Amino acid sequence: MEQSKQKGNIMAKKGGSADSVYKVVELVGTSAKSWEDAAKNAVETAGGTLRDLRVAEIVKLDMTVENSKVRAYRARVLISFKYGS
Repeated sequence: MEQSKQKGNIMAKKGGSADSVYKVVELVGTSAKSWEDAAKNAVETAGGTLRDLRVAEIVKLDMTVENSKVRAYRARVLISFKYGS
């Protein structure tokens, strides 16, 4: 799958109201442990402020490197939530 083609394809959960509106935000989560934890940190942190989270899509994974050692894993995540709920 090519990331550029997928970026605009994030959709809210099927079966919702046809009249609903969703907003998509892009976040970067970090972790010293793993990409999975980095993505989880992004979603759970957003959940503390945003209501009605619907879908999270990982669009990019990378790492920060210092002195030839991985210092942090980073996950860029698109998160959708119901707008105006």
